[in-house]
Amino acid sequence: MTKKRVFFTGGSGKAGKHVIAYLLDQGHTVLNVDLMPLDYPGVNNLVADITDSGQMFNALRSYASLAELEPGWGVPSFDAVVHFAAVPRILLKPDNETFRINTMGTYNVLEAAVKLGIRKIIIASSETTYGICFSDGQTNPHVLPLEEDYDVDPMDSYGLSKVVNEQTARSFQRRSGADIYALRIGNVVEPHEYAELFPAYFSHPEVRRRNAFNYIDARDLGQIVDLGLQKDGLGYQVFNAGNDHNGAILPSQELADRFFPGVPISRALEVYEALFSNRKIREVLGFREQHNWQKYVAWGA
Repeated sequence: MTKKRVFFTGGSGKAGKHVIAYLLDQGHTVLNVDLMPLDYPGVNNLVADITDSGQMFNALRSYASLAELEPGWGVPSFDAVVHFAAVPRILLKPDNETFRINTMGTYNVLEAAVKLGIRKIIIASSETTYGICFSDGQTNPHVLPLEEDYDVDPMDSYGLSKVVNEQTARSFQRRSGADIYALRIGNVVEPHEYAELFPAYFSHPEVRRRNAFNYIDARDLGQIVDLGLQKDGLGYQVFNAGNDHNGAILPSQELADRFFPGVPISRALEVYEALFSNRKIREVLGFREQHNWQKYVAWGA
């Protein structure tokens, strides 16, 4: 495995802090670029604003730590950029501000990375691009399972910002030839949340309809990011980042029949296969989940 010097935006957030921990465990050097530093052993922090283009260009030509001054070779280049920084959902800021920060921030990070010659970029997209999560009222998907060739059509400012970011990434990939992978990240679950949340999910499965019953363990998300860093030559790609099974105890076909009646099923489903399909990351990146919910919650709890 090649160890990389990684420029990571948004590493102080719920998902980012676990991904950074995983990358550090794999031996990578990580500079966390965020508005708030991350207090974690081995993390280097730089406070910077993704919506400021000049700050992104400057940060990407920055030392990651005082130790990097010692060789006297000048500022080393980053091998990769992982861009997670964003307003993380609707109803935290006004819609126009959510859209502005997420789209302009992503443009600035991608532009700086590409123009500085970085050849591997991974950005955080979202399950919300499928248009179910933050829809007004109950919205049915066009087809199940949700896979990456879906005609994404969100109606909210956050999901829309992620669709725009995917197209921005595609544009920068075309002009640069770099590898740029967009991860449609599912509902992130931290280790302590299994005991806190999943028993209620099982007794009231309807609360998970807007997420199409998906989840991604934050530590498995770290594995996915690392796999993306190691896999070269794919150009522009979109990947669903979710765990293998639904975050529910009902079989997949029963979930579909009960909560998405009449929605076409495009292929045969395995008994508990996630309706938010991770087939592509398993087949293309070699993802093998390590943290299925069944390890942490008793069946039928």
